[in-house]
Amino acid sequence: MKSYYDLLGVKPGASAAEIKKAFRQKAKRLHPDITGSVNTEAMRKLIKAYEALSDLERRFEYDRVYAAYARSKADKFDYRTWLNIQEDPASKAKLVFFELLHLEEEKAIEIWRKNGGLDFRMEKYLERGDWMDCYFILAEELDKRSFCFEAFKLLVFILNEENRRPYFNLFTPDIRIYVKEIVKKRLREQTDNETWIDCMEALIGTGFSKHDENFFKESIALALKEISLN
Repeated sequence: MKSYYDLLGVKPGASAAEIKKAFRQKAKRLHPDITGSVNTEAMRKLIKAYEALSDLERRFEYDRVYAAYARSKADKFDYRTWLNIQEDPASKAKLVFFELLHLEEEKAIEIWRKNGGLDFRMEKYLERGDWMDCYFILAEELDKRSFCFEAFKLLVFILNEENRRPYFNLFTPDIRIYVKEIVKKRLREQTDNETWIDCMEALIGTGFSKHDENFFKESIALALKEISLN
């Protein structure tokens, strides 16, 4: 199984400039505009690898997790196979995270759903940094597949944890921007009035600006008005 470094064709100690150069070179060869749709999946994986390795925090987390996987392979121990045959929730949580890190998003989502989806509290079984990374990547993949309500719930959970004890730090404002994009562009059509109100209430007190919170409150008022008219 190729690592992100293998996909880009760089060594683990590569600089940011080397990673960017390698990405551009490979992207030129794989881009669908040049090669057609045959390399669409390879291009998607290349972009995923570049996004992870070009962000210092995400690269650090990836290096840490992949190092453990590499050690297991060196010992001729197939970590994925071992996790698959385990029945305990801790192993299933680790398997979800493992599949996400290895660009097997569909498998990860399938396992997550089989174990309860939003009711599968992976924070009980993974280290704090791991479950927060896992929830964020999972939220991105769910949103890409138009499951924005589930993505929203995971992101709000992350924001509440961030307020309790920061982890993503400088990346947190970007998470809030992402949540607002989901709220304003995609979430409303997937929720009834009661669920929408719950969602808006969940955002209040999670670090958004006063202007944003006013928007959430106005949205609640509009939904309550619709309920009263029906």
